[in-house]
Amino acid sequence: MAASFSNSISYDLSQKKITRSSNKFNGWELTRKRSVVYCQSGGNAVTSPSVEIRGAALMDGKSMVLSPNGKKNQGEVNAVKELVPYTAPPTSLMERDDGIGIVKFLKGKVLFITGATGFLAKVLIEKILRTVPDVGKIFLLIKAKNKEAAMERLKSEIINTELFKSLHQTHGKSYNTFMLSKLVPVVGNVCESNLGFDDNLADLIANEVDVIVNSAANTTFDERSYDVALDINTKGPYRLMSFAKNCKKLKLFLQVSTAYVNGQRQGKIMEKAFSIGDSIARESFISKIPTKTLPELDVEAEMKLALDSKESFKANEIAQKMKELGLERARKYGWQDTYVFTKAMGEMLIDDMKGEIPVVVIRPSVIESTFKEPFPGWMEGNRMMDPIVLYYGKGQLTGFLVDPKGVLDVVPADMVVNATLAAMAKHAMARKSETNIYQIASSVVNPLVFGDLAKLLYEHFNSLPYIDSKGEAVNVPTMKLFSSMDDFSSHLWKDALQRLGLMAMTGSKGKMSHKLENICHKAVEQAKYLASIYEPYTFYSGRFDNSNTQKLMESMSEDERRNFGFDVRSIDWKDYISSVHIPGLRRHVMKGRGLCR
Repeated sequence: MAASFSNSISYDLSQKKITRSSNKFNGWELTRKRSVVYCQSGGNAVTSPSVEIRGAALMDGKSMVLSPNGKKNQGEVNAVKELVPYTAPPTSLMERDDGIGIVKFLKGKVLFITGATGFLAKVLIEKILRTVPDVGKIFLLIKAKNKEAAMERLKSEIINTELFKSLHQTHGKSYNTFMLSKLVPVVGNVCESNLGFDDNLADLIANEVDVIVNSAANTTFDERSYDVALDINTKGPYRLMSFAKNCKKLKLFLQVSTAYVNGQRQGKIMEKAFSIGDSIARESFISKIPTKTLPELDVEAEMKLALDSKESFKANEIAQKMKELGLERARKYGWQDTYVFTKAMGEMLIDDMKGEIPVVVIRPSVIESTFKEPFPGWMEGNRMMDPIVLYYGKGQLTGFLVDPKGVLDVVPADMVVNATLAAMAKHAMARKSETNIYQIASSVVNPLVFGDLAKLLYEHFNSLPYIDSKGEAVNVPTMKLFSSMDDFSSHLWKDALQRLGLMAMTGSKGKMSHKLENICHKAVEQAKYLASIYEPYTFYSGRFDNSNTQKLMESMSEDERRNFGFDVRSIDWKDYISSVHIPGLRRHVMKGRGLCR
């Protein structure tokens, strides 16, 4: 899960398809025929410029771009891992166990990936090209107005980025030729009928593709959400599976989801697929109310509700009302927010629609920076826990609303990718029409406790402090953890007032004090809002079982375990947080700002 947030905290004063022919909505005709679901759409995509959609592939499908022929400070260097390309250990000639056969499967295969410019998809693309250079084409769904713009995004957001530097070093002058011979940017839209493709383009991809990977999602759950999140997270998989049914060579449909689709389930949470209409609130171990008195989840009705509600709201209140509606509906059925609710409904539709198509659902928990591939610490944008880390390091946040004994379930991006490739190869070759769930998570086998994380942050920023705009080191106190919003709010006010010096600014300077107090009030409210968004996760009592994932790993050969490893038990959290993740955050997100000169 990689959530992005629209708000930030700052105390820095220097800147401040389904068959029921009678039902039509949003251009959708939903019809149920047997148990297979089809999607027919004639409407336009729902768009919202105010919502950040990371990795969502929104496109113009009338054309496709075909491939052509053809200086760190010394202190940090000593304290953290070198961020150098990972080199896999050599394979023993005595090894005969092929394991799953990941590399063998991928050779010559054609993949179709949505959300291609998103964080995880890029790590997936890099890994495939680096380890299986003789893979077939990889069609990438990219948001662009035309094929030229799609090619430009391919180059600027994938080919020319630091993440691919190991491949660049391997291929040298032929790097661009290699990349363009493999990566085919496709302009289309998961929010449109037939993905926005014309018949020729749809036929071209449908005749060639072996595996579809859907990683497109709207991961922003603190903005206007319900209609937008439904369109991408629920209807998107629906449209993509409809397209998949026309793919003649298709061996697997792989959905990238999130472990948090388990909603408000408690305790050890097993790797179980959703069936259409499942409602967590109806599960007896959560609710003491007889399930027959609880409402059943009707996905089709939810989509209609969102459309009807949007049309009933005044233009100036749509954003807030849709946001409130999404949260209300999610909590009614047992999910904590709109993002995970709509992702869960997407899983339900995939399972209901699949027919004979093998399905794999990858459910990672909180995806953070790479563990070692292609080099340690690579990341892009603020992941879930990173705003807190950054504000703390800058001295702008000295406490947070969190259960000290709670667990932050984190997994490095490269481990998620390795597990994805192992599951892909295993089930694409097995060709069984079933849904297989893999939770890539650490909370059961290697938990990272919030209290321990706070200590690690303190130790890191005391040994390698953030350097402010004046060139001075920022001294951070031990992070205080609060179990109630009232206590957290009191701490925020006290901390902000002391730091801003308002306690001493009275009397004749009362006017100035009032101005600063308003600034302080805004900053405190932003911190409280961020805490309220995180609260369902910082006090989350569910723990994600990964037995299927462990069995998957056991079916791998020794060579595959070395080259495609994803054993989260092997992670030393102190080393990862202090020597990999935070240095990567400072380098790739902060772009080196705040490092010792």
